[in-house]
Amino acid sequence: MKNFLTLFLLLTISITVAQESDRKLVEQTVNYYLEGGTKNDFETLKKAFHKNATMKYISNGYQEVNAIEFFKKGMKPGPKQNRKTKITNIDISGHAASARLEIEYATFSFIDYMNLLKIDGEWKIVSKIFYRKPHDKK
Repeated sequence: MKNFLTLFLLLTISITVAQESDRKLVEQTVNYYLEGGTKNDFETLKKAFHKNATMKYISNGYQEVNAIEFFKKGMKPGPKQNRKTKITNIDISGHAASARLEIEYATFSFIDYMNLLKIDGEWKIVSKIFYRKPHDKK
């Protein structure tokens, strides 16, 4: 019984350590996206995405594009963006994860939902959906 309890505790500790490690790696991945966008740094942003990642959104109807190609076309070098970013939630189950992000500008915010997979030991965003939320006028 004593050996079983010791084994159970060691497995619990190992799983907890692995989950914390994965959480930090998921945070690192989504921070590549957030920091790259804030600094208009496409190369940093690109590190967050799998090459076939999709971005799906509503703009004059349903749109679906390759995320990297979308940002490559839209990002222009320039001064740092005036925005606040935060990770509001991360949920991990094995090799799959999701993250909810908020990016706040002066008059609106983006609410981003990222789906990630651990591919060859590395977390990558494989899909993104978002909502552009206008701020209440005061």
